[in-house]
Formats: sequence, C-alpha cells, structure tokens
Amino acid sequence: MTYITRAAAAAGALLASVGLLAAGPAQAAPRDAFPLPGNWLYLTVTPGETQPSDQHGTLLLCDPVPLGYARAAEACAELEAADGDIARIPQRKVFCSMIFAPVTVHAHGRWNGRPVDYQETYSSKCVMGARTGAVFALDR
Repeated sequence: MTYITRAAAAAGALLASVGLLAAGPAQAAPRDAFPLPGNWLYLTVTPGETQPSDQHGTLLLCDPVPLGYARAAEACAELEAADGDIARIPQRKVFCSMIFAPVTVHAHGRWNGRPVDYQETYSSKCVMGARTGAVFALDR
C-alpha cells in the first residue's frame, strides 16, 4: 500500500509540474486592454518628483458628457481646444510663491483615437495649475 501511495504522489507531482511548464509565464495586460469609447484620460497627481508604484488617480471622461471630478467640464473644454495635448493648454498668468513643493502629474488614455501619455514634475501645485489648467485640478 505504501508503494502505491508513493507512486501516485510522484505521478501527481510530475503532472502538476508539466502543467505549470506548459502554461508559460504570466503577462501583464496592456494599458488599453479595456479601451473606453470617446475621449478619456486617467490622471494622477502625486507629491514629490517621482511616481510611486501604488498611485491612485481619477478617470476623466469627456464623451458624451464630462465626468470624473468637479472641474471635469472645464478640463474637457481645455483639452478639446488643445486637441488633447496637455502641453498646448495656454499658460495662465498667476503669482505663485517660490516655495518648492514638487508635484508629479501623469495622464494616459485616448484623445480623438490617439494615445495620450503625459508626465511632468512641477515645482508646486500652483505652477501645475497655471500650466495645465483644470486638467489636474482633482478633488483631493
């Protein structure tokens, strides 16, 4: 009886290892694995000069109606005027203090069928707002 149990355990282990080898390595899903229709951006604003791996963000949806946060309509209008290019949003003239408190912003998504991937570090939230308008004016 012991011989049969050992043989069955060895056969089971062999079959399990063959199954694991045949499965292959796991792969991450691409960013647009579940594309949304219309114009949308996933936005993050984090303190500091680098993006942490456990970041949380907000989804800005612009079609058919702006959704995502309080200033979504204003952000969508600014993005529409800049054809989805955050760097082309006109800079606002504001006075910002010279206190260095960097923030890093990141946006990825789709605009008019084109991929958008924007990342920039600004010296403060004030400078970020002056350069990006309402796009990164998240509710947090």
